[in-house]
Amino acid sequence: MRFKWPKILQGVHPRQNKNTVNSAISRLRGFDSVSIPLDMQIGPGCESLVKKGDPVEIGQKIGEPLGDWSVPVHASISGTVKSVKREILSDGTHVEYVNIESDGKETVSAEVSPPEVHDRAGFVAAVRASGLVGLGGAAFPTHIKMQPPPGKTLDTLIINAAECEPYITSDHRICLEYPEQIIKGIMLTCHYLDIPTAVIALEDNKRDLVSVLQAEIDKVKGAPDYPAQGISLRVLPTQYPTGAEKVLIRLVNDRIVPEGGLPADVGVLVQNVGTIRYIAEYFETGMPLVTKIVTIDGSAVSSPANLEVPIGAAIVEVVEKSGGCKIEAAKVIMGGPMMGVAIDDLSRPILKHNNAILMLDEKDAALPKEIACIQCGRCTRACPMLLMPTTLDMAARIQDCEKLNRYHVMNCIECGCCTYVCPSKRYLLQNIRIGKTIVRQTGKS
Repeated sequence: MRFKWPKILQGVHPRQNKNTVNSAISRLRGFDSVSIPLDMQIGPGCESLVKKGDPVEIGQKIGEPLGDWSVPVHASISGTVKSVKREILSDGTHVEYVNIESDGKETVSAEVSPPEVHDRAGFVAAVRASGLVGLGGAAFPTHIKMQPPPGKTLDTLIINAAECEPYITSDHRICLEYPEQIIKGIMLTCHYLDIPTAVIALEDNKRDLVSVLQAEIDKVKGAPDYPAQGISLRVLPTQYPTGAEKVLIRLVNDRIVPEGGLPADVGVLVQNVGTIRYIAEYFETGMPLVTKIVTIDGSAVSSPANLEVPIGAAIVEVVEKSGGCKIEAAKVIMGGPMMGVAIDDLSRPILKHNNAILMLDEKDAALPKEIACIQCGRCTRACPMLLMPTTLDMAARIQDCEKLNRYHVMNCIECGCCTYVCPSKRYLLQNIRIGKTIVRQTGKS
């Protein structure tokens, strides 16, 4: 008997804390220096094209891709290269950084010019040349997503505007402030990839976006590049993790991505709304990905805001330029509170896929002590992937690879719903992540 998924997927309802929803995007400039990692994506990074003492300009390519999955890296300010050396990234890995001291001129490189594209291959190559990765947080190379496996055809483009993580509103503001570019990016993508249908998916706590986006859709209906089956809006119930790729596909298309598979396996391409907007901007201006729109918020922040900042800018400088902290932060999270990564050094740079910086006070940062599991089943009821988090947790703690595989640990999307609802405050997600690492290292997935 074929398994039947429930119509309403499981999840949780954390407090939204969308404090910056009415904060227009402000552009921050005037950074004295930036430190740009040459590896900001899933897959291999880049080899440096510059050395100490070299002059660089905004948009100049400074990192050459090392593999098919790699995308280039570009300078986000003009100035002089002060060093090229290996340093620690926010996830603890060591990568090569290009450190640039500003000359204060913000000179744009002569390399910057809109791409000329005539076919699918040219479009995909241009997207790669722009340095684009998924801007919603996953950092999956966008050009790879656009190339489905042999025998697979893309029939639906889903634009992820759900933004279900608490605090973060950068995508919300992008929709309000750049609706024309969003629709243009959708049309470009559907035209060159021959995708007949596009759906913009958002949660029902963002109904102010419906009229704004629908007005832009109505303007382009009937245009030569308009998708054959149109662009539509899908308003979904507000629930975390609606914005997770596999969950979103299930809600919009009623299709299930197979374990270990990708959306292309079910004919779907999912793009974050910031990603699709940037595609339009790149084709208009030719400026590669050198800035990132991020939300700055949290209980320690003086002035929560949405900011556009140069990639490579130090987090501490970004926070200071946006108003600083009213009290000392006890924890700093890159990303949202559910799936973000706590960082140990505020000199870490803003990355391509970094959509928020949360500065939390001591009360919000405190980690409760875990106690014994009481077998209540709340984690299982909350899991959107219908897994058994307690079983996976225990298997990971004893490094039982066979059991981890048997209970589908690799299907975990690491949303954190299990940990969020656990009354015993078990470190479920943390250990499940360890379990996935164990499976990868043994090669038995």
